[in-house]
Amino acid sequence: MFGTNNKEKAVAFYDDLFDGCGLNKIHDQGRMTLWGNEDFMFAIAEPFDENPASNGNGTMLGLHVDSIDEVNRLHKKALDLGGVSEGEPRIRSNMHSAYIRDLDNNKVCFYTSNA
Repeated sequence: MFGTNNKEKAVAFYDDLFDGCGLNKIHDQGRMTLWGNEDFMFAIAEPFDENPASNGNGTMLGLHVDSIDEVNRLHKKALDLGGVSEGEPRIRSNMHSAYIRDLDNNKVCFYTSNA
């Protein structure tokens, strides 16, 4: 789960990013929106304590995908949606990976071991 300070923008970002990835929105009510499938679950939420959401230094979500092309596609799509690159697609630690920050500055890694 990532916290957000603008749920409407965050939900639109992840709806578009997850489009075509086999993730479905399974909950969108109140302060939380949740996407998932059989193997994965992810949520965006306004903090319960009503203080501003913040991200942790060293905190990151890693999303394993099936191919180099998918890593590249998701990185580009995230940038097109207003995300910021934290590392262009390339081989790192024997995996093809790319890094972005979402609209709330949360860090996400897209990677594949099929490099």
